Amino acid sequence: MKKKKSGIGGFFKEFGEAVVKGDLFVKLSLVWMGAGYIRRKQIIKGILMTLLEVAVIVFTFGFATEYVRDFGTLGTVQQETVFNIATMQNEFNDYDNSFMILLFSVVSFVIWFTFLVIWLKNEVTVYRLQKKAQAGEHINTFVEDLQQFKNDKFYITLLTLPVMGVVIFTIIPLLILIAVAFTNYDQGHMPPSALFTWVGFTNFKNLFSNGGMTITFGYAFRKILIWTLVWALFATFTTYLGGILLSLLINNKRTKLPKLWRTLFIVTIAVPQFVSLLLVRNFFANNGIMNTICANAGITQWLRDIGAISTSYIPFLSAPGWAHVMIILINIWIGVPYQMLIATGVLMNIPSDQLESAKIDGATPMQSFIHITMPYMLFVTGPSLVTDFVKNINNFNVIYLLTQGVYTTTNQAMANSQAKEVDLLITWLFNLTQGYYNYKMASTIGIIVFILCAVFTLIAFSRFLKGDREEAFR
Repeated sequence: MKKKKSGIGGFFKEFGEAVVKGDLFVKLSLVWMGAGYIRRKQIIKGILMTLLEVAVIVFTFGFATEYVRDFGTLGTVQQETVFNIATMQNEFNDYDNSFMILLFSVVSFVIWFTFLVIWLKNEVTVYRLQKKAQAGEHINTFVEDLQQFKNDKFYITLLTLPVMGVVIFTIIPLLILIAVAFTNYDQGHMPPSALFTWVGFTNFKNLFSNGGMTITFGYAFRKILIWTLVWALFATFTTYLGGILLSLLINNKRTKLPKLWRTLFIVTIAVPQFVSLLLVRNFFANNGIMNTICANAGITQWLRDIGAISTSYIPFLSAPGWAHVMIILINIWIGVPYQMLIATGVLMNIPSDQLESAKIDGATPMQSFIHITMPYMLFVTGPSLVTDFVKNINNFNVIYLLTQGVYTTTNQAMANSQAKEVDLLITWLFNLTQGYYNYKMASTIGIIVFILCAVFTLIAFSRFLKGDREEAFR
């Protein structure tokens, strides 16, 4: 038997074969998608495919072309008020809305691409029906096809809605984000009162260079990118190692009342994170309780004497360096209890025979930890560690809640770019959109964040999920 070719190449080869060798109704299906089904007496399927084709045609000529025809310019008619003699009132002209043109054009492109895939698949399917009919094989009725989607092809039934959700809520917004990065969509070009246009790679050039005398996005981007990576690295591994060490400490035979300690740490998880962060922000504010304690204890004066600070308070969250360190320390306090719970579950499943063998062979507790405990933890929790790193790159809550309204940059170059030294890329993006309506640069930064997370995730998961380390722990 001839082996059936798979993959994209095999599919297009079969499509070409269908066009060349198909009968009249198969060829007619290129224009009328339901023709091949009706010829094979699959009437309901033929009607459904015909209705789909008609719906796409109506959508195209009744709606999509109105926006897609202006996609190249994103509109040319500015909003203006004109005096209507008939009504004796000022009215808006028939203006273009650049964002609506961009939005509905992207939606149209996605619908057309989806329809193209269905159209190609449809031609291959009706050709297969032709070959079945020629071979005298049974052709399913519509009811039998439905039964297949409940049995053999049930995975398609389950995945249909999730895939549609991904397309609508992930792919389309992502495509719009990418498109906006190539425009000048900002506060000065805000629809509907103004138009924005395509500017090519100008935003990326501004992001990777100084960008002129007044706007220094390149400088801010480099500083924030470095801090984002440093933060993600420390925030991930300090809580990860801290959780493991805390779990080992609580579960140690010499520890008294382990259930009490474990419960106390679990209670900290039950408190909403934003409540904890806001309270801690007030504790470490310039006039907060920690500054009061340090001043009464003479610590503030001592730091002034040695030149560590030049203010009458310790700038825990209001000065570069101090704020960076405090944010990492506060995150350890918040993140370690959660990692402790995960570590506790994993450590309970470490093969006891390996630990006993190591102890008999004279291994110290430190050697057992380095050579048995940690490799096993990394093997089991490696994918979770990757997820935590990516999550910390986009950890909006900790940075925003601790520094918003507390930290003010004195660096003019950072201020010109609407950024602060303690910002992550994600919080910078948020400030650009919510505070300054600079959607073009926010979208550009969003693309960089996406690429950064995607590349790291692909590399890390390919390392942790190779599947060649499982035998070592059996």
